[in-house]
Amino acid sequence: MSTSTTAAPTSAVSARPRPRPGVKVRDYGILVALVAIVVALSLSTDTFLTRQNLVNLLDQASVVGLLAIGATICIISGVFDLTASATLAVSAIVGVTVGQEVGVVGGFAAAVVAGSLLGLLTGTIVVKSRVNSFIGTLATSIIYRGMAVVITAGAIAYPLADQAEQFSMLTWPSLFGLTSATVMFVVVAVAAALLVSSTTFGRRLYAVGGNAEAARLSGIRTDRVHIAAYTISGVCASLAGLILASRAGSAQSAMATGYDLNAIAAAVIGGTSILGGEGAVWRGVVGALLLTLIGNGFNLLGWDTTYLQVTTGGLILLAVTVDGVLRRRAR
Repeated sequence: MSTSTTAAPTSAVSARPRPRPGVKVRDYGILVALVAIVVALSLSTDTFLTRQNLVNLLDQASVVGLLAIGATICIISGVFDLTASATLAVSAIVGVTVGQEVGVVGGFAAAVVAGSLLGLLTGTIVVKSRVNSFIGTLATSIIYRGMAVVITAGAIAYPLADQAEQFSMLTWPSLFGLTSATVMFVVVAVAAALLVSSTTFGRRLYAVGGNAEAARLSGIRTDRVHIAAYTISGVCASLAGLILASRAGSAQSAMATGYDLNAIAAAVIGGTSILGGEGAVWRGVVGALLLTLIGNGFNLLGWDTTYLQVTTGGLILLAVTVDGVLRRRAR
């Protein structure tokens, strides 16, 4: 029994199509786009390469980047998570509320626990209800937003007056002058990348996302893999929530509305296939950096930000189209 279970992921992974030349374009096209935008902004503005702008850029990317890590892991396993921004809001509110009683550090720990439990609950609901993950998590996200309103009674939650300075600790300068939020983002990204690329769990993510039925017949507990993916996404969302709350010095039920779509966009733009079974954490991170770069470029160049959403939407459509074309060519 144990032998069969151990061999299952390898068998399922080995059934994946052999890479062809078109796959390389999909693998590294995102890096080419990132470098091209960096070069263009460096040549067209005097402020892009300043230390302060780069520090701010990475700090801004940390929130969407953390959400993109969770979204990437879910998409690789073949499911979507539209609860990320609602989980972020509830976790941040829990962090502030509990922190008022037990201190800031205890509140931050409570926020991470809340995020992981909400992720666990989301995964269980999707798996047990057997509804499409997109619809299931959309409905669950509405419930979580409602929970946030109930907890706060529609008000803004603030830490105690004597906790305000410590509560903003994630905005403090840290390693190499980067903010603590950026350092945390980098640490989580590296840990998640190793988890996905170098562990049995990571191989099972790809196997389940590539062909859930084949993975199940091979002995993989697909339900557990999906629930674990949602739990990781919940933890990432809670960390992102703490960053936003630390910046604002407060938490509220409407915070980060729509950020989960930005996270999915970052994963897709990075090259993670929306059909599951393909992708990598670094792709989501680069996708988040690319989206942040575009926003930063609009500000530095003085362009009308009204067109920012149009540009972002067009970029997502282009990424999905290219992904589809390359998939058909690879068959």
